[in-house]
Amino acid sequence: MEPMLAQLTTALEPTRQRLLSHPVYATVHDLDGLRDLTTYHAFAVWDFMSLLKALQRSLTCVSVPWMPVGAGSTRYLINEIVTGEESDEAPAWLGVANSHISHYELYRIAMQQLGADTSPIDQFTDRVMAGTPIRQALQETDVPEGVRQFVQYTFDVIATGKPHVMASVFTFGREDLIPDMFLHLVRALDADAPAQLRTFRYYLERHIEIDGDHHSQLAMQMVTELCADDATRWQEATDWAIRGMEARIGLWNAVCERVAVVN
Repeated sequence: MEPMLAQLTTALEPTRQRLLSHPVYATVHDLDGLRDLTTYHAFAVWDFMSLLKALQRSLTCVSVPWMPVGAGSTRYLINEIVTGEESDEAPAWLGVANSHISHYELYRIAMQQLGADTSPIDQFTDRVMAGTPIRQALQETDVPEGVRQFVQYTFDVIATGKPHVMASVFTFGREDLIPDMFLHLVRALDADAPAQLRTFRYYLERHIEIDGDHHSQLAMQMVTELCADDATRWQEATDWAIRGMEARIGLWNAVCERVAVVN
């Protein structure tokens, strides 16, 4: 591993371990708890896609007339990730019409099969599509404050306009932080309710397979290329990634409180 990247990951490790050992995974022990978790985690799945597209917009040309932007290797890295996240292979049971699908759309279908409440994320995205600013749309949506702060942080990252900051927050502390114990729980629940959990289990396994291995390596390479030999960029990448993990902890805290109250 490149020395500066190794320093960054070392600096992130204490906060990363707090995330991996977060009590949210122990709080969710049945289908009802899983339904509650997905209702709020859906916001993180959605804004992950927004951060991804902001990176693609910064690192490639998405306007006409086309002109080359940045380094070809960096364009390759982000476009490769976008292909997998925005148009991944869908499970066969969704049919030919959905042979390729974004991870967010897949997640929402999984929520519907689970019987989870999709109204908060649907109301939020409907407001955003209608032109409501993100901060206002979050305030008008009935979700815990930790969820609002998490999504707002993502858009604060995007607002920096700094590709190395966006890439670092994208790479570290996002959807790769799914411990094995959570997947084991889903598999155990799947044995009792296979029809309801079929797509959600596929989402988790596909996400871990793609994002936890191939995409994570591409993303770390992207951070390395964008920070290069600039010590200031490496420090910013570290600071923003740590704050991103802290925002994720706030999201999980909010989920824990809501699951505990409901159950």
